[in-house]
Amino acid sequence: MTSKATPASRPPLTKDRILGAAVDLVDRSGLEALTMRRLGSELGFEAMSLYKHVANKDEILDGMVELVVSRIEIPEEGADWRNAMRRRAVSAREVLGRHSWAIGLLESRGFQGPAAMRYLDAILGNLTSCGFSIENAAHAFWVLDCYVYGQIVQETSIGSSGNDESTDAAPTFGSASEFPNLAAMYEHAATFGYTFEGEFEFGLELILDGLERYRST
Repeated sequence: MTSKATPASRPPLTKDRILGAAVDLVDRSGLEALTMRRLGSELGFEAMSLYKHVANKDEILDGMVELVVSRIEIPEEGADWRNAMRRRAVSAREVLGRHSWAIGLLESRGFQGPAAMRYLDAILGNLTSCGFSIENAAHAFWVLDCYVYGQIVQETSIGSSGNDESTDAAPTFGSASEFPNLAAMYEHAATFGYTFEGEFEFGLELILDGLERYRST
């Protein structure tokens, strides 16, 4: 149980502190652990004190999405689209990999706050300024986000099963004679190694190559 600090020693309660504590709590214990009472305890305050800074739990959830999205790199003005989209995808994987619960909130609550809107606007602006129609820029945004989200789901699932960053776990599928193709893949993995990062970069380059076809020149 979290012990409450004395009024003289604890820092003042602010909305930023509430959101930061909420993100830390959910990172450790999952979204189901987020209650006003638990969050207040984490901060050393009664739950009712939080309502002086946030209207309700929905405002906290929206603020958490904003906080996480604000940590993802967005394209600089005039940046080459391919490099910008690569950097953005890598950054999104890193940030959302640390806060994978945010993917569900992004999809259910949408890009509503100013940080999330700037994020989306900068991406679409970069793509359209580099020759993509607004329709194809939207396609590019969608397919890249789907790829990043799917990668994180896979990594989280494999990680929770006890495997580490490398995907070259010992085979448990039976004999090599019965499953020769799987045996060959595992042998290759044991020799050269597979990593989440390497697989992510391989797929990302394929997507960027494909998107180039839809850019006007």
